[in-house]
Amino acid sequence: MTGSEDSPAFRLAYVPGVIPAKWVRIWNERRTDVPLTLLQVSAAEAVGLLLGGDADAGLVRLPVDRSVLSAIPLYTETTVVVVPKDHVVAAVDEVTAEDLADDIVLHPLDDTLAWERLPGRPAIERPATTEDAVDLVAAGIGVLVVPQSLARLHHRKDLTYRPVTDAPESRIALSWPENRTTDLVEDFIGIVRGRTVNSSRGRREEPEAQQPKTKKRPGTEGAARKPAAGRSAGRGGGAGKGGAAGRGTRQGKPRRK
Repeated sequence: MTGSEDSPAFRLAYVPGVIPAKWVRIWNERRTDVPLTLLQVSAAEAVGLLLGGDADAGLVRLPVDRSVLSAIPLYTETTVVVVPKDHVVAAVDEVTAEDLADDIVLHPLDDTLAWERLPGRPAIERPATTEDAVDLVAAGIGVLVVPQSLARLHHRKDLTYRPVTDAPESRIALSWPENRTTDLVEDFIGIVRGRTVNSSRGRREEPEAQQPKTKKRPGTEGAARKPAAGRSAGRGGGAGKGGAAGRGTRQGKPRRK
């Protein structure tokens, strides 16, 4: 781990659909000395941004090239199909890919799902973006299968979505260049993993205060401790059955009134 940070702020890239607000809030509470800068990028641009040094870390969609990027998987998204509200799919709780066999299923160029075989019937051409595909769904051209966060991001009042139980899923991960695991990156790793502010990992460690050692005089090893003044060295030590603390009685002469 390198111990220096060249940038005055921690730069965090994130792809569409990811909401980093909770982690940003915790960062701002813990690292008031280092501002966090958010960079929203497309899923296709995220890796290049990290490798080019334009971001310190990123919330990205897997897979990434593990030979050059480190990655910590955070969560897996539900995959849904976006349809018009009057579509037959809107009447059920969930569907399978086979249920979409008669539909035109749009496949945008920025699709984030790793399909082995696309469901439904293909469109004449592929939309450039997921946002364009959502507009085509609203126009009645077809349906769209995407991670749920993207369906929410591009929500429209005339559209709805339902889970597709056997579709590929998209996983979100925190990723950063393997050769640039800085102290600030470690701090952010600690935040996304839920570590407390006092955790020994995920933050710069402070040296523990050294307690002064008491020197022993030669020849005192194993010797009995001398009783404190005013206390009996006998059995019970003043706190036993017959001691002052045992019955609450006073020792010595009573005070004059």
